[in-house]
Amino acid sequence: MGVGDRRPGGPGAGDADPGAGLPPGRACVVPAPCLVWMHGGAWVGGDLDMPEAHETARGVAGRADAVVVSVDYRLCSAEVRFPAPHDDVLAAYRWVRDHAADLGIDPARIAVGGASAGGNLAAGAALRLRDEGETPWQALLIYPLVHAPLPEPSDELAAALAKLPPPFRLPTEYLDQVFDPYLGDVPIEAAPPYAFPGLAKDLNGFPPTYIDNDEFDHLRSSGELFTDQLRAAGVDVEQALSTGALHGHLNLVGLDTAHATLDRMADRLRKR
Repeated sequence: MGVGDRRPGGPGAGDADPGAGLPPGRACVVPAPCLVWMHGGAWVGGDLDMPEAHETARGVAGRADAVVVSVDYRLCSAEVRFPAPHDDVLAAYRWVRDHAADLGIDPARIAVGGASAGGNLAAGAALRLRDEGETPWQALLIYPLVHAPLPEPSDELAAALAKLPPPFRLPTEYLDQVFDPYLGDVPIEAAPPYAFPGLAKDLNGFPPTYIDNDEFDHLRSSGELFTDQLRAAGVDVEQALSTGALHGHLNLVGLDTAHATLDRMADRLRKR
C-alpha cells in the first residue's frame, strides 16, 4: 500500500495526500475506485496525521482496493473563512479527476467524503459540483454537520443525549463558537447552501449518499434530517447508526464501531 504527498495547486489549495493507495502495479490492471476524503476538526483543527484522516484513508483503501486521497484543506482562522476550505476541496477533487490515469483510478468512480466538518465540506463540494455539471459518483458523510443552526433532536435522540454524563454534552454556546471562525461576518441565517448543504432548497441530482450517524451525538439531528431531505428529493441514500458511539469515533483506532464504519464505507466503494 503506497503513501505519497501531492500538491494540486489552485486558489490556496492545501496538499492532497493519496494517503492510502494501491500496491505497486495494481493500478495498471484495473482502474480503482477513489475516495477524496476530508478529516474533521470543526473547520479550525485536524491534519493529515490524525486517525480520522490517515487511519481512515488506510483502512478504507485496504478494504476496498481503492485509492483514498486525504485532503489537507485550509483551516479557518481570523484570516481564513468560508469559502476557502470549500474551494480547496473542489480543487482537490478536480485535480484527482484530471490525474485519474496517473493515480490508476476510474474517473467515473470518484467519490467525495468526510467526517464531521469534513463531511460538511464533502457535501458542500458535492452540491456545487452538481450545480456545475460535475456530480461526483457518490458521497460518504460520516457524522456530518450540514445545517445551521443545528436541527432540534428527535424525542429518541433527546432521550439518548440526556443519558450522557455532563462532560460529554455539547454546550449550547459551542456551535456559535464553531460557526464564527467558519463564516466570519456572515450571520448564520444568511449562510449559503455550499457552506451548509442542508439549507439547499433543491437537492435533486445530489449524488447517491451514505450517511453514518453516531448514536450519542448532538450532530445526529443534522445527519438524520439531511437523510430525510435527500430521500424527499429522490436521492439514493443509505443511513447507518453507529450504536453506542460518541461523535468522532473514527479517531478511536481499533474500536469495533470504527472498524464497522470502515467496512461499510469500503462496501460502498466496491460498488460499480
